[in-house]
Amino acid sequence: MKRNEQTPIIQRSMFSWVLEGNGKLQALLLLVIVVTVFARVLPLEMQKRVINEAIKLRSTDLLMIYCGIYLGSVLLASGLKYLITLLQTVIAQRVLARMRKQLYQHILTLPLSFFRKTQPGLVVNSLVTELTTAGTFAGMAIAVPVTNVLTLLAFAGYLLWLNWMLALISLTIYPMVLYLVPKLQRRANRANKERVDTGRDMSDKITESVSGIHEIQANGAFAIENRKFEAITDKMERIRLKWTLFKDGVKVTNNLFTNLGPFLIFIVGGYLSMKGQLGLGALVAFLSAQEKLYDPWKEIIQFYQVYQDASVRYERTMSYFDAEPEFALTPEGREPLDLEGRLEVEDLSFVTDDGIRLLEGIHFTLEPGQQLGLVGFSGSGKSTLAQCVGQLHNYSSGSIRLGGQEVAALSKQDMTRNMSFVSQSPFIFDGTIEDNLLYGCAAANTDKDSAGADGLPSLDDRIAILHQTGLFVDVLRFGLNAKLLEEQHRELRDTVVRVRNSFQSSYGKALADHVEFFDPDRYLYYASIADNITFSASNREEFATEALASNRYFLDFLVASDLKRPLMNLGLELARQTVEVLGDLPPEAVFFEQSPLEPQELPDYKELVRKLKSKRLHQLDGATQEKLLDVALRFQPGVHKLVGFPQILEDLILEGRSLFRERIAEEDPEAFKFYDMQAYISSQSILNNILFGRPKTSHPKAQEKINQNIIQLLIEEDLLETIVAIGMQFQVGSKGDRLSGGQRQKLAIARAMLKKSRLMIMDEATSALDNNSQSRIQNLLENRWKGKSTLIAVVHRLDIIKNYDQIMVMKAGKIGEMGKYDDLIAKKGMLYELEFGRK
Repeated sequence: MKRNEQTPIIQRSMFSWVLEGNGKLQALLLLVIVVTVFARVLPLEMQKRVINEAIKLRSTDLLMIYCGIYLGSVLLASGLKYLITLLQTVIAQRVLARMRKQLYQHILTLPLSFFRKTQPGLVVNSLVTELTTAGTFAGMAIAVPVTNVLTLLAFAGYLLWLNWMLALISLTIYPMVLYLVPKLQRRANRANKERVDTGRDMSDKITESVSGIHEIQANGAFAIENRKFEAITDKMERIRLKWTLFKDGVKVTNNLFTNLGPFLIFIVGGYLSMKGQLGLGALVAFLSAQEKLYDPWKEIIQFYQVYQDASVRYERTMSYFDAEPEFALTPEGREPLDLEGRLEVEDLSFVTDDGIRLLEGIHFTLEPGQQLGLVGFSGSGKSTLAQCVGQLHNYSSGSIRLGGQEVAALSKQDMTRNMSFVSQSPFIFDGTIEDNLLYGCAAANTDKDSAGADGLPSLDDRIAILHQTGLFVDVLRFGLNAKLLEEQHRELRDTVVRVRNSFQSSYGKALADHVEFFDPDRYLYYASIADNITFSASNREEFATEALASNRYFLDFLVASDLKRPLMNLGLELARQTVEVLGDLPPEAVFFEQSPLEPQELPDYKELVRKLKSKRLHQLDGATQEKLLDVALRFQPGVHKLVGFPQILEDLILEGRSLFRERIAEEDPEAFKFYDMQAYISSQSILNNILFGRPKTSHPKAQEKINQNIIQLLIEEDLLETIVAIGMQFQVGSKGDRLSGGQRQKLAIARAMLKKSRLMIMDEATSALDNNSQSRIQNLLENRWKGKSTLIAVVHRLDIIKNYDQIMVMKAGKIGEMGKYDDLIAKKGMLYELEFGRK
């Protein structure tokens, strides 16, 4: 066990996984197999005895005894066979899980250079698909050969016991099979290796095309990419054809010879039986045993094929990832070091595996807390230098010492404890904002001054870093837009209702021009007609606002409340006016702001209006009536000004609101949550619950005023941190795609700063931020981090480096000049050219 744990996974044989952690299960499996083999042979003897003894002697008692034993043996064998399969599956899945975990752990430690030449699809295919057969083999490795060899020996022994001559004749076919099958299998193995390699090429090509789809479509390079993929596909077709022919050839050969067995038994056994040298019961038992002899033989052949396939895939997978980490992962015999921020770089050079020299003769020193700005044209080596200092590359020669320790000799854990890195295109992991914010701290488990019980920064520190990096407002918004579950947030929901009442009593009059608060006795001009009728939030999809026009229950209510016809008339008027006024304009959203119709709906409603010139409303089919109702139910009088809102319809809707509430409360009370000043609305966000109304305008100043008042109340109720904590549970999506580019960069910067590392490296970390956000981060670095954390920053905006302690201008992998900003500008050298030469 220890030897396997110390041996790198890429050097382990496939057989080394069979017993690791599965010794007891394999022993149990062997015991079950022995009993199973006995249970499979016993029915053959019972067949013989039923014919030769029970039937011949006409003994009912013997017949019942032998049949009972036969039945018991069959049931026992079936149950044990299921148990064997179950144990095999458990072992196989355990081994597969271990393989995947260990290979994944190994892959994560490989040098960055490995991933630059490796497509993600290959890694995915290897972990998800290629290892599966090896795991399956591990489950079969003992059970299948032992079961079937023992079964073969047991059946062969039983055949010899019945009639040695007949047994020898029937067994003569197997040496021929043992000679031919391996020859065919070797051909199949060669084709299988080609198939695996070509499959990886195909996976790489697909991954490359999907990753570069923007470039393909921008250049219209469909034919080029199709030709590449077609070539790989044609090659795969040829290889799979050859592989299938040889693989199936093994099965055909095996079936051919094994089917010859009964032929020999019929001739020889039939002759011996006619001569009285073999009893009829013995012949029947012999035929049954001969037939059952094929099953274990076929399973052995199939096992052999699985072994060959698994062996090829396993060896190919391990050989592809046969690389070693450039740095030790953990320190040996000591705790990770806490290093000072002094950085010394002497005669540093870096040469790629292809012999390209990216850095040469780099030499500088930074005292703890100093800040270095790296500038230069693209390709000058700025990012490469930053990555070498951050131990992302193993430099070729020279020295980098952090706190007096050689960086190349430090473990990854040492560097994680003392360094934070922010890249130009930071990766945000699927999960919550909080998961990503704490990612670096969780890896290093540092920040001992303010760590909570779990060893991670406290909530106050997390909120503080969100404030400092400009993410606080975004996270607060995420929190306010969250929905509270009753079983998890019962007390908080009650508090939100109390805040709602305070909000309206404190700011209701001041915000009257900006918010239309819910009032059961008043019509809501900035809500849709559907919302005005229901005056509630739906709890089920079929009662969602957009589904009401086709909801049979709601349509019946409209008829009963005399609302259907006036609403259809309103829908018709809305369609006519929209077509008349906007029909010839471009289908852009800005033109449709005063109509409930969407631009893409205009062609359908044009056709509808054309039909209505010759038809009455009652002559319309159900689908057309539904369209008219749908647009009417979306109508908001305060927003959609193309059509006036009749007072009589307003009065009818208010009457209908009361009737609807009574009716739904009696017939389906769980369908809606009615707006009640003292009740929390589960289907609505925290913000909507506090606002309890509809904004009358989307003007930024009005929104800002509403938000400020809400935040003030949250502070007064001591709820601000709670809402931000909820906002930190916002799911960012795959690669953070639910966040903007600027939000992703701010989150990455916050993630790095939260660690409070002695060394911080920022590789164009603010490139996606607007000017105000960049200035905010720069002020933060200069005012809060200067003197506390040594900073190396690759920058593209030269106006933000004026206060750096040192500026390094790089060119072609070398230091062009280095010094303070004012001194370098005064020299009118390379920095001066970068700063002013392009203006």
